[in-house]
Amino acid sequence: MGPLAGFRIIELAGIGPGPMGAMMLGDMGADVIRIDRPAAEPDSAIPEHYLVHERSRRSIVVNLRNPEGARVVLRLVASADGLIDPFRPGVAEPLGIGPDACLAANERLVYARMTGWGQDGPLAATAGHDINYIALTGVLHAVGRAAESPVPPLNLVGDYGGGGMLLAFGIVCGLLEAQRTGRGQVVDTAMVDGAALLFGFISGQHGAGIWTDERGVNLLDSGAPFYNVYETSDGKYVSIGAIEPQFYALLLDKLGLTAEPPPQMDKRRWPEVKRRLQGIFKTRTRDEWCRLLGDSDVCFAPVLSIAEAPYHHHAQARRAYVDVDGFLQPAPAPRFSRTPGGVRSAAPRRGAHGDEVLAECGFGPDEIEALRRAGVLG
Repeated sequence: MGPLAGFRIIELAGIGPGPMGAMMLGDMGADVIRIDRPAAEPDSAIPEHYLVHERSRRSIVVNLRNPEGARVVLRLVASADGLIDPFRPGVAEPLGIGPDACLAANERLVYARMTGWGQDGPLAATAGHDINYIALTGVLHAVGRAAESPVPPLNLVGDYGGGGMLLAFGIVCGLLEAQRTGRGQVVDTAMVDGAALLFGFISGQHGAGIWTDERGVNLLDSGAPFYNVYETSDGKYVSIGAIEPQFYALLLDKLGLTAEPPPQMDKRRWPEVKRRLQGIFKTRTRDEWCRLLGDSDVCFAPVLSIAEAPYHHHAQARRAYVDVDGFLQPAPAPRFSRTPGGVRSAAPRRGAHGDEVLAECGFGPDEIEALRRAGVLG
């Protein structure tokens, strides 16, 4: 059932970090009910079972622009523990489902707001995406190789690490506090805040004068030859992370460089050593390097493609991926010894659980039918 079994979360449908956070809560056993908006066409052209972040919840369609829609949401909120608001600041209030209205319906509610810029500040009302949030925090500036443009690290830092995971953490913190006090509160989750938090270690290194603003010359940004990615003879890649002196010494031994070992922390020689390692790694295939380095403390791993990753022997041994409707996807995490989480279902069809959710919250069959005829329900 998962460690969050017994908690109910209302998720107002959104994109990116909101679904990610809701999935994490649902995987851990929370009853996540997504309130979808009416639409003539599906929200996505991708079949539901490929929408990983949409799994582990139920769906009901409610027309939030109809005043009766707000009343439906507030009745759902009355029996819930938390709510996820993915809208820009000030959007939920005119709909009648802002924090004041929801907390009046349920004083224990954790009302979690998920935005890019936060609920206040000069950019709060403006549009943005992951790339903009990480740009403003210094993260994007720091990612890339020397003398090249910054490289967006997909949308992992802003949307998912600094957004969805921070949202789930904030909600769980709020739930714990509400259990002690009987009072809910508003959680302001901003991707710009989360990205800055994720970047804290590098910020500290920069403050200490260890990390420079120049890309591709630092310890962890491809500057160091012993923390890098190298191409192999078959056009594939391997990763090396031999930071500690003993691991670096082992790497040199495995590569046959012990006769004239290049100094590890002499930054002036890093480009030279990197070129030397590039030549060595191009002498064998990726699989050959796996056989030589894979079971050692060199801090080595092959760079796998998206398609290859689920079939690596370590991933398979840990059951790191689960089959959901014929599609392998990441298993719930973290893992619990006594109350393990699990994928409760693939992504639901929009509105698939409307009647059952409403019935659980005290709506009678005639009332449900009347709401549907009035265009409140999909």
